[in-house]
Amino acid sequence: MATPKFPVKEAQLLPDQHEFVVPKKRIKIPTDITVWQKSEAYFEYLGFILALNEAVQGKALDAEYPQSPLVDNVIQMLNKFDEWITEIPPTEQPQRFGNKSFRIWHERLEQNAIEELKQVLPEELHRAILEIVQYLYESFGNPTRIDYGTGHEMAFLMFLCCMFKIGAFKEDDKVAVVIKVFNRYLELERRLQLTYRMEPAGSHGVWSLDDYQFVPFIWGSAQLIGHPRIEPRHFVDQAIVESYSKKYMFLGCIEFISKVKIGPFAEHSNQLWNVSAVSTWSKVNSGLIKMYKAEVLAKFPVIQHVFFGSLLPLTPMNAPPNYRGVHLNTPPPPPPSATSQ
Repeated sequence: MATPKFPVKEAQLLPDQHEFVVPKKRIKIPTDITVWQKSEAYFEYLGFILALNEAVQGKALDAEYPQSPLVDNVIQMLNKFDEWITEIPPTEQPQRFGNKSFRIWHERLEQNAIEELKQVLPEELHRAILEIVQYLYESFGNPTRIDYGTGHEMAFLMFLCCMFKIGAFKEDDKVAVVIKVFNRYLELERRLQLTYRMEPAGSHGVWSLDDYQFVPFIWGSAQLIGHPRIEPRHFVDQAIVESYSKKYMFLGCIEFISKVKIGPFAEHSNQLWNVSAVSTWSKVNSGLIKMYKAEVLAKFPVIQHVFFGSLLPLTPMNAPPNYRGVHLNTPPPPPPSATSQ
């Protein structure tokens, strides 16, 4: 069964009269997870992850691919968010984690995000801002707990997904959205984590894969499929990581982990160490997708924080797997485990 694809046509994805809404949290109790897993939002979001996963296979971060002006506009917005970190230095405080200056940074985000999106989007799409800005607010961490995890990463990915759905990003932008926009987001988020000493959200970070992120390992492993030299066993080789971390997202993640954690890699990142024993990048990739579905998309502590609106609705799919939405044709078959050979 083929991986779902975005539509090729560049026609407007939404009718002129589409009514945008302020999205809300709707997953209240653990049993609501089944509602989410049968919803349009679930299939839309998963299809988005898989479509970009396919688009970025074998493509390095430093490669040049077609992109619309909106890609650069979003990157400029993220650059401005990065400048705010310099303007809002961490507060001197006794506790090791959770620097309170992050709350000032996040307050500035909430005060300015709507105007920033007006600079990003053409005027005819400004009416969508009331819906998509909520995902941007949630993308960088929680200002009360001063933590960050897969739910916040998911919010940014939903923001990107919505940018495709409203027609801001085009079909040809798929690769650039991964290797430029999402990678810039990762750089910004790492600086936020280090500057404000943000805690991992949840009891064990991103479900034991990494303290903060998950999807860059999926898309990053896709980048390495078919690489003539780098095999999964090589990502624990420091020389390989140093040589290729700027070209491949997966290796950039490994480099960051190695900088912020001490001790043997097999001890502080045991789940990733297990992944290094998988024979091929395609098996790593399919296994991580299965792991993401089970350990993030099926977990109430993550999904209780997800917002649902008109673009990513919690309404049930009428007849899965024959999905008729914007991004999917059919859901993929379940892939093998990440640790299978």
